[in-house]
This record gives sequence, structure tokens and C-alpha cells, in this order.
Amino acid sequence: MAFVRIQGVVPLEGYCLRLTLTDGSVVERDIAALMEGPVFEPIRRDPVLFRAARVEAGTVVWPNGADLDPDMLYEAAHGVVGAAGTR
Repeated sequence: MAFVRIQGVVPLEGYCLRLTLTDGSVVERDIAALMEGPVFEPIRRDPVLFRAARVEAGTVVWPNGADLDPDMLYEAAHGVVGAAGTR
């Protein structure tokens, strides 16, 4: 079984992304809760940097080196509850 990865990204208002997945689905995801840690601080402060999101190696990345786990994006976008009980 192949893992679903991110194929395309379009930054939207706020901290939302429209994600095109390798299974053909398109989902919108508010990633504010996923942007934790110092690497995300510049992205949270600068909307231009947030909009510089792109896809690399199947996940969303930014020019400052920040990235998000594609499995976390997929599970959150599809309402799958993680092991810790969070979405």
C-alpha cells in the first residue's frame, strides 16, 4: 500500500492550506496548531513567508527550512485521530 503524500499546495487566508494529495483528493487544512517551535515563528509573523509554501519530497516546506510531516497533514485533513487523541 502506497502512502498518500502531498502533491500540490496553495496557501489560503490565515494559516490555511489547500492540499492536493497523491490519491487525487483536495483538502483544505488550517495548520495553525501544527506550526509549533522556533522554526515556525518567522512563518507565523510574516504572511509573505507563509505564502512561500511549496511541495518538496511529498510534504509542505518553506524557504526557512520548516516543514510538516505529510502523515500528520493527511490524518488531520481526513479527521483521523492520532495516538495522543488529537486531530
